[in-house]
Amino acid sequence: MTVQHSRLDLSEIGYYLYTIFLFIQNDILTAIIPVILFSIASAPLCSSIQILPTTLWILLHILQFDLANQIKAPEEDRLNKPSRPIPAGRISVRDATILRWLIAPLCLAYSSLYSIQLVFSSLEMQLFTYWYNELDGDKNWLSKNAILAIMYGCTELGGTLIAGCDPSRVTETTKLAVQLTIAVFTSTVHCQDFKDVEGDRLTGRRTVPIMFPITSRLVVGLGLPIWSYLLCCIWDIDWLCTLAFVAYGCFVGGRFLCLRTRDADKRSCKYYSIWFSLHHLLPGYWNYFHDSDDVRVGELLQKTWDLFSGTSLLKAF
Repeated sequence: MTVQHSRLDLSEIGYYLYTIFLFIQNDILTAIIPVILFSIASAPLCSSIQILPTTLWILLHILQFDLANQIKAPEEDRLNKPSRPIPAGRISVRDATILRWLIAPLCLAYSSLYSIQLVFSSLEMQLFTYWYNELDGDKNWLSKNAILAIMYGCTELGGTLIAGCDPSRVTETTKLAVQLTIAVFTSTVHCQDFKDVEGDRLTGRRTVPIMFPITSRLVVGLGLPIWSYLLCCIWDIDWLCTLAFVAYGCFVGGRFLCLRTRDADKRSCKYYSIWFSLHHLLPGYWNYFHDSDDVRVGELLQKTWDLFSGTSLLKAF
């Protein structure tokens, strides 16, 4: 009887853990892995033991966002993502809502174990999560992209604080890296919306591909190669890696331009996720091959300004 009871408990635990996994499954490539890589590369990592608490902090905050997002429009998921827990019948909207509001204070409590700065990162993440979901910030394409980008930056900042040796501060290099990520994410995040156009129309969401069907693809087709080159210049990547990264950006951007079916967009989104993950490693390249003192960071900031202001192009002529 005891053996049967323990097996039943284990199967129930497995069931609930798998249900939680299904909530975050679609964000593994687009958010979880990139942010973990960014945190490790940008901190830089204090010790290998820090990978575990860093990963846990990131998972908790992405889970609370996914819960808030998926309890909002289950009818959309029935069309676009029927394998998610709510449309699949693994958990009710009511139970998912309770879990969502239980995890919110847990995120703050876990952050408080490290520093007040990490608590503020967690709180910012939760405020923008509330704006995005409960206040319908996702209905308009401009607010949707901006809020997602800021939340992405908050998650990266929090992960970097835990991964580093001092959870109360980050380097100037990390600050620049977070700002660049927000800029890249804001201008390219609609790559993830091409495959969901039908469901977004059903819920009245006005995403970039719906509002600007042709321009949105041109922005991605040209933006990914341009961003690839700019990021490699900013982080002083060697010419061989720059060539490979720019070529991959051209490949992904070209797919979005030329292949426009829903299945093609799903595959292109996966390639985009890989590109986005790779760009998170570039600050680590800088940290590894350059000194991280203020002089070198000052040079990096000046180089960034020159690239975006066009000064470097004028000097070339």
